[in-house]
Amino acid sequence: MGETIRSDANYEQSLEMDFFLQMVLSGVMLGSVYSLVALGFVVIYKSSGVINFAQGHLLALGALILWTFWVALGLPIWLGALLAIMLNGLIGVIIEHLTIRPLTGQPLMAVIVMTIGLAAFLASLMPCVFGAVEQAYPSIFPVGGLRIFRLIVSYEYLFSFLMALGMVGIFLYFFHRTKLGLLMRAVADGHDSARSCGVKVGIIFRWTWAIASISAMVGGFLLGSIASVSPSMTYIGMRVFPVVILGGLDSITGCIIAGPIVGVLELLATGYGDPITHGGAGDVMPYIIILLTLVFKPRGLFGEKEIERI
Repeated sequence: MGETIRSDANYEQSLEMDFFLQMVLSGVMLGSVYSLVALGFVVIYKSSGVINFAQGHLLALGALILWTFWVALGLPIWLGALLAIMLNGLIGVIIEHLTIRPLTGQPLMAVIVMTIGLAAFLASLMPCVFGAVEQAYPSIFPVGGLRIFRLIVSYEYLFSFLMALGMVGIFLYFFHRTKLGLLMRAVADGHDSARSCGVKVGIIFRWTWAIASISAMVGGFLLGSIASVSPSMTYIGMRVFPVVILGGLDSITGCIIAGPIVGVLELLATGYGDPITHGGAGDVMPYIIILLTLVFKPRGLFGEKEIERI
């Protein structure tokens, strides 16, 4: 009898550990997509000091544009993705030209309010153009999942994770190994010093917004493949914002590392907190992360400290 009780206790502990590891593994994969979207926040902030509160709306817009090319118009996925990337890059350039550049020299708060106004405009525009009904991408991932010991990872999460890693790797190579990437880093170090070296800062700003728009679109595609696509996806921007705050607004490395951390904490809160709170624990966890980070580590884990000379 005692052996049976011990066996049942060991089995329950094993199930609890499997559940915990399942949440951690899924959180790392979800967080990698968050990191990809967070790159858009960081590159804009590093280049211009602007926090783009419309990043989530660019994500939803990009996902809907891809859905239009691929599903509504029936184009092959490779052609639809190529056209969506080009169009979203162009949209980023247009946004910078029409809304951000005219505010050059104005107080930073004016620019931030402009991004909030842009977010409100896109939130109103998307239902008019694409409709408010949730749509689904055709399934491109195999059905089922991959078994890792006693854990099962769905192919949707696995391939989204691998694609997010690949895109982050491409961005890192771009920033560190290409001429344009080095120019963007030079602008991030200081506009005046970059201008003194002959860098055309305005052009770099356009490329920055284009890249931010493209990274948001790819993130929207990956998240839309897991769930669905609709204008309501704009909330993901605020779900990703804790990644930026935790990693550091000016740190690309920080957002890459912070993404899996936020993803894991979000799913752990969902798995363990939702049964107690009857839902919503996972939704509130990202904002708890923001509050704790701002209180104890205002510049994030990897944010650069400003040095003031007296």
